[in-house]
Order: sequence, then structure tokens, then C-alpha cells
Amino acid sequence: MAVVRPFKGIRPTKELVDKVAALPYDVMNTEEAREMVKENPYSFLHVDKAQIDLPIETNQYDEIVYNTARGNLDKMRENGTYIQDGSPCMYVYRQVMDGRVQTGIVGCTSIDDYMNNIIKKHENTRAEKERDRINHVNYCNANTGPIFLTYRNVGEIDEIVAKYTAEEPEYNFVSEDGISHIIWVIDNASDVKRLEELFSGVDYLYIADGHHRAASAVNVGKMRREANKEYTGEEEFNFFLSVIFPADDLYIMDYNRVVKDLNNNSSEEFLAKVNEKFDVEEYVGEGQYKPEGKAMVGMYLDGKWYKLTAKEGTYDPADPVKSLDVSILQENVLTPILGIDDPKTSDRIDFVGGIRGLGELERRVAEGMKVAFAMYPTSIEELMNIADAGKLMPPKSTWFEPKLRSGIFVHELT
Repeated sequence: MAVVRPFKGIRPTKELVDKVAALPYDVMNTEEAREMVKENPYSFLHVDKAQIDLPIETNQYDEIVYNTARGNLDKMRENGTYIQDGSPCMYVYRQVMDGRVQTGIVGCTSIDDYMNNIIKKHENTRAEKERDRINHVNYCNANTGPIFLTYRNVGEIDEIVAKYTAEEPEYNFVSEDGISHIIWVIDNASDVKRLEELFSGVDYLYIADGHHRAASAVNVGKMRREANKEYTGEEEFNFFLSVIFPADDLYIMDYNRVVKDLNNNSSEEFLAKVNEKFDVEEYVGEGQYKPEGKAMVGMYLDGKWYKLTAKEGTYDPADPVKSLDVSILQENVLTPILGIDDPKTSDRIDFVGGIRGLGELERRVAEGMKVAFAMYPTSIEELMNIADAGKLMPPKSTWFEPKLRSGIFVHELT
């Protein structure tokens, strides 16, 4: 049922791919991006965060930013940084991080599948973030950042992937964070056709990461349909750039929380209230306490680590959302004790991706936060079950690593 089709990829030359490839635009701020591109005029951040090439006082949502992004992309195509495949292809994108491998198919997915919930979501999107990427995609006339999708494994897709990964890759480089990025071009027409057929037998695709990019791409497609009443559905604006990984390959890291204060509780009062919902045990082992299983939370308070185990009756194990560890913490500690009703808007809470390690929680507390919580990671099966149930995860439930690089593939909309 899912539509996945090839496209004429716009991609860097072999000599420049390692300089062009960049982290997604939304994992760093403008100042960090400016620092990252120093002495690298090829970085795709010149397209994805074009305000770095404008005066510091420039509003990142100003029209000049989107015009600059388009101009920078055009220059990269004109000066030979980018080439374009002459016929529609799919691609294999493999990432290796700390010895762990994930290998996906790069292709284009359908805006209709998104609207009809064949591409399933597990997060809400925010209108202001959508508007930014709508403008970016529309001005650039291209999908510049891939959507990270997953699906339940299909054996024959794995076999086709294995056939290509046994060959010499088109690209093979290691990014500055030590992650290997290896790409093969699937340009054999019969293999491409077979992959299209195999994906058409996949009931659902799931957004793992990139909800705002996906929503923005869909909105641009709808805008262009409105402007082109005679559209056939085959135009490139009806599809958006995706990398689709089998679920068994993926790894979700913990997404931890730090809170500024105890909501007018003393440490003793706070611990007593937490003890009503959790069995609280001071951790006496080496280093930090990392949760060992579901319904367990690590807590760092006043220089000590505690092991929290949710008591029976504090959550519904049959509910795919309420049984998430981030939900258990939210419903039993963050809301009733710490008074943080909406973690999306509260300025008293912050979130720390697991890639930073639990030592980062100790550092944040030392710098002024009061308490930190180390979470047990959400599983990919939990993500898919929630999407299947038509429900949404709490904010900041999943942290995927490694991150897909932007700039390796660009999908032109006309």
C-alpha cells in the first residue's frame, strides 16, 4: 500500500561529499552553525541555515534567508559541487556508529500516503516550525532534508539491499563525529521496479524523525496542487525525500529531563512525595544510575543518584501511551509534584538527548538545575504501536542516533 518511488537525485561529487554533508538544521542553533562552517564553504548548512551567511542581526525567518538558501543551492549546482543523476534511481544509505549498523532505502514517498495515514505519525507539529520549512522547501524548489521513516522488515527488500552493499559504494566517508556514511546507487531499472512493488505490499510506513519536515513537504505539495489545477499526481511535488529503514536496524536512545526547582518543596518533602508513587532506593554503585528496564527511572538530586521503580497502580500497562516511561514520570512526578503540566511550554524543564551521556545530567545540575531524571529508552515497537493506535507520544520521547546527514541527496520538486 505504501508508495516509494525513485527520483533523479541531486548529490555531491565524490570528492566533496564529506564536506557537503551536514547535520540536520534543527539540531544546532545559528551560532553553532556559524562555527561549524568556518573554513568550509561547501557545507550544506549554507543552504539549510542560510542565515549564517547574513548579518548576525538578520531574523532567521526573513525572506532574505530563504532567497539566500535558494541562491546558495543554485551556486552549488552551477559550480559543480552537485551533480544530478540522468535517470530516476533509489539509493542505499548505511550508517555505522560504534559498530552498530543501520541500512535504509533512499527514495520518495507520497504526500497522499501522509494525508491518508499510510505514513503514520506519533508527534504533533508546531505551526511556526512548519512555516519555516514550508518557506525553505518552496523557495529552494526542493526537499533538502530527508524524512527518517521505518517499516516492519521485509525479507526481499533486505536481499536487494544486501546485493548492493556487497559492491563498491558510491560514497564512503566518516563525519566529524566518527559516524560512517556509505551510499550505493540503485540504478538498475528492474531492481528499482521490484523495490517499488515490495513497498507497495507494506501496509504502513512510520515517521521515526522529521515530523516537521514531512508536514512542511506535504503542505508545499498541496500548495502546488492548488496552483496547478491540472496536476496529474505524478509531478515531483507530490512526493518527498525519505530514508526508509527496517525497524530491526534502529536504535532509540534515552531522552532525559532536568528541572530547575522542586516547586517549593524541600528535598526531603520532594523525596517523600516521590516515594508515594515509586520505590526509592539510593544508588551506591559506580558512576550514574542508568535504568535497567521499563517503569524504572534514575534520579539525580543533591549529589546523589536514586533508583525509582514505579509502584503497582501508578500506570496502565495496557495503554501504549500511559505505559511509556516518559508518561509514567510525567503523570506521577512532573505534573502532580513539580507542577509542570505542559513540558512543551514550561521554561522550568529541559531535555537532554542520551547521546550526551548521564554525566551531562550531573553537569546541568551543577550549573543550576535542581533535579535530573534518567529515562529508560522508548522502543521502536512502542513507537509503532502508538502510531497504529492513532495516538501521540508525549514530547521528547525518542532520540534517534545516528542522525541522517542533509545535503547528500536533494529532491527537486519540478
